[in-house]
Amino acid sequence: MSGGWFPGFEEWDLKVTPGVVLHGRSGGAGPAVVLLHGHPRTHATWYRVAPALAAAGYFVVCPDLRGYGRSSKPEPDAEHLLYSDRAMAADVAGLMSVLGHERFAVVGHDRGAYAAFRTAMDFPDRVAALAVCDGVPILEALERADAKFAARWWHWFFYGASPHAERVITADPLAWYGFDEAAMGPENYADAVAAVADPRTVRAMLEDYRAGLTRDLENDAEDRAAGGVVQAPVLAMWSRFDDMEELYGDPAAVWAPWCALPVRAAVIDSGHHMAEEAPSQTAGALHAFLEAVRPH
Repeated sequence: MSGGWFPGFEEWDLKVTPGVVLHGRSGGAGPAVVLLHGHPRTHATWYRVAPALAAAGYFVVCPDLRGYGRSSKPEPDAEHLLYSDRAMAADVAGLMSVLGHERFAVVGHDRGAYAAFRTAMDFPDRVAALAVCDGVPILEALERADAKFAARWWHWFFYGASPHAERVITADPLAWYGFDEAAMGPENYADAVAAVADPRTVRAMLEDYRAGLTRDLENDAEDRAAGGVVQAPVLAMWSRFDDMEELYGDPAAVWAPWCALPVRAAVIDSGHHMAEEAPSQTAGALHAFLEAVRPH
């Protein structure tokens, strides 16, 4: 695996949907795969995984989600539509059209897993495979939101419901987020620090959580009522030293009712930020999955 900083990747800012420009990078050649980061990271979190997948024969696309990093930060709306997973999914589809790929695999970690899931649900004719990392559908998570969940994941409700969150975080974002430069790598760290230093980014990230407790929850409920499922092959990945198994048991089993095909599973020997803590294993699991479901 190359130790360089996105070697061979092109950096861009592309208009993908009306009023939204996504910042990111792409590189490699072959079937397309989109890597979506989580909170509070940027596309740079994939800096060791993306080149490995490109070297394995894939065209790899790493955008900053809307509101995150250097992507557009629309003025929030009262209905939380502009930062919903549905809006982010439309961005992903628009980006891949601009890049000339009608079919693609999509991988999402943390909040990016919700955007990836929604992309597969809303654009079934375009998503060839889906990998969801360290997450279950928002509806499933909130239906299990007991005292243990609330104590462990209190930030969901602080970000999504507290009127004080923006003021508290922007007062000292580096103290709040506690980024570890040694663990993240200097370029990835610098990208994340620059992002959260912008109050507009903090506001947008909070809007992502507000949409999660409202619009995204509603969209999941509507899909379940209608019997909607992901048609593409699905890989559920989770970090062994995070709390996914403690909260959900077998996360792949939680995903199973949402998927038309049997759900594959992979457990990564890392804490929550698998792409940074175990990049070789993360890239290897994704490569194995993509090769297994790739038409030959």
